[in-house]
Amino acid sequence: MQPGFFDWQNRFEKLDKTKDPLLKLNSAVNWQMFRAELEAVRDKQRKSTAGAKPYDAVLMFKILILQSLYNLSDEAMEYQILDRMSFMRFLGLHAGDPVPDAKTIWLFREQLKAAGRIETLFKQFEDFLADNGYAAKRGQIIDASIVAAPRQRNSREENSQIKEGKTPEDWQEAKKRQKDVDARWTKKNGKTYYGYKNHVTVDVKHKFVRGYAVTDAAVHDSQVFEDLLDENNSSRDVYADSAYRSEESIQRLEELGFREHVQRKGCKNHKLTKWEQQGNRTRAKIRSRIEHVFGVQAMVAGNLILRCIGMIRARVKIGLRNLAYNINRYGMLATTG
Repeated sequence: MQPGFFDWQNRFEKLDKTKDPLLKLNSAVNWQMFRAELEAVRDKQRKSTAGAKPYDAVLMFKILILQSLYNLSDEAMEYQILDRMSFMRFLGLHAGDPVPDAKTIWLFREQLKAAGRIETLFKQFEDFLADNGYAAKRGQIIDASIVAAPRQRNSREENSQIKEGKTPEDWQEAKKRQKDVDARWTKKNGKTYYGYKNHVTVDVKHKFVRGYAVTDAAVHDSQVFEDLLDENNSSRDVYADSAYRSEESIQRLEELGFREHVQRKGCKNHKLTKWEQQGNRTRAKIRSRIEHVFGVQAMVAGNLILRCIGMIRARVKIGLRNLAYNINRYGMLATTG
């Protein structure tokens, strides 16, 4: 027996009682603001009007945002749209509507990648935030988070060649397409990770990601410190952990007119004084706000891992993740006042 209109309505009413977060997000965000940019990308890349009509560009973009929020593969995203009523309602789909398959989702993301539009969409939403009372205020916090990539099972010789920027000669074309030669190994708190880094700057007041950079995991946080500084913040205060502290970085902040609030670090021959320890505790109360950003991404998406190969695609996926976080946070703030 096919479910009727009232059967679906009853289910949606039950979803509403459980406070479906996607319903709030949908009501808060005007998704049409992205249409012109998204359709411009598609029109530029579509060589002919022949063939089946493509899925609506805003629908596809919302799918990418959902995918980023829940850290789903393309195949899992297709399944979840078919399976979850909350996803269907968020996307404006009904039971009999066609659903984009995994390949269609992949192709749309590839279109955005080829057009280099993720940064544009991120900036567009940043402008929207400023216009709607959420401009960057009270200073900025800079930090980085490791985003894992599938570990490569290479020999030591192969890894050595990759580090030198070379591709092993015996790799056939099919193997090359399955190997990530851009990701790198790193250690943090005694643990070993393989992948990339999501470097972000977050404003203190609203906790939105105001800018980001993507590197391989081996790049030291301090190497992109200056690139992340947000000139549009209402305050010149900059907060960061001790990894960013060096004579050069402190001097550079001063030259650029910023006030540094970078955690101090002790060493074996120079332990921190009580005054320095107190200063660290005071700064940490503000600096820890950035952990909310990484924490929310991990809490919603579970284990953060990239399902793509290469730096270019990593920048797209991580950029979408940062944009999805901002959209989701705006939805929360806008519906709670």
